[in-house]
Amino acid sequence: MSHTVGVRQAQKQKTRQALLDAGLRLLEEQSLSSLGLREVTRLVGVAPAAFYRHFRDMADLGVALVEEALGSLHVMIRAILAEQNGDEERIEGTVDAVARHVRAYPAHVRFIARERHGGVRPVREAIAAELGRFVDEVAAAFALQLEADGWSAEDIRMLAGLYVDHMVMTAAAFLEAAPDRSVAADADASDDPAAADRAASAAEARIAATARSQLRIISLGRQHWRDA
Repeated sequence: MSHTVGVRQAQKQKTRQALLDAGLRLLEEQSLSSLGLREVTRLVGVAPAAFYRHFRDMADLGVALVEEALGSLHVMIRAILAEQNGDEERIEGTVDAVARHVRAYPAHVRFIARERHGGVRPVREAIAAELGRFVDEVAAAFALQLEADGWSAEDIRMLAGLYVDHMVMTAAAFLEAAPDRSVAADADASDDPAAADRAASAAEARIAATARSQLRIISLGRQHWRDA
């Protein structure tokens, strides 16, 4: 009996993940507010009724995608804050980590960037809540030093919010650079097969340089905030 229950549970989880994957795939070309439940179930190959065994509605699926897209980032952010010594190392570590994440999970980043201000309220609220937790984690890490320098909890959280907003903005910029690869490939593949990679790498390098400069400006402002 326990074996049968285990098999059923595994199959249920497999179907749930298939629905999430299908939704994410379809959302590469449209917003959640325009995506129909039947489109998702058709892609998975299950009846529409099966959807409701896993999600209440499309907004519920969207919230689950938010958790999937942003949940793993908590570990990455904690690692960046804990392991880097000094502002310059933290800046380099942050930009490199964001770039790697966008390359590894472009569909998740695109979903968050589009739906953060999209038309599905529960998803907007879920994204805001998750980003708020990032801000809390960054603020907690900064507080170890900044409270000793006389910073208030309100100002520390404001600074943490700047860092998190910058990470989101940088991720979106890296994502926008990705089409350069396909454009270059279409234009130059016959003359130079490596043109697409060079164009994409150059675009990423420009974005990374800008992101590092912006973080240095934030860092300089932090150093002189108490003097203002």
